[in-house]
Amino acid sequence: MTPRDAATRVSAEQRRYATLLDWGAKTGFGILVAAFAAYVFELLPAHVAFDRLPVLWTQSLSAYLAETGTPTGWAWLAHIAKGEFASLGGIAVLSGCSLICLLAVIPIYARRGDRALAAICALTIAVLLLAASGILTAGH
Repeated sequence: MTPRDAATRVSAEQRRYATLLDWGAKTGFGILVAAFAAYVFELLPAHVAFDRLPVLWTQSLSAYLAETGTPTGWAWLAHIAKGEFASLGGIAVLSGCSLICLLAVIPIYARRGDRALAAICALTIAVLLLAASGILTAGH
């Protein structure tokens, strides 16, 4: 094996992480495009009518939320079938890609005896889940 071959060899965890990241990114992007098209072409019902948007966009966030009844936090999931919220499904897939990838490489590290790397992945997952939970939000 030449030095170049050794430098370009891809490990099992790199291959698994990259494969899942590629799949997740393509899926998330596909959901974003499809949901946006469904919203723009009015294939999904809108939470806020298009003709109201120019006036609503001039308001403060609190006024916009109060007038439209738009949910905050994870409450958007209850409205996933509405046009403007459907795209958030794609964003959720994209933002969750790294979590799935990290979870998938832990067994490889564990089998190999790389406890430190497995622990780092597990801690990273915990931090991502804590951040996504909304528990640490400030000013709300």
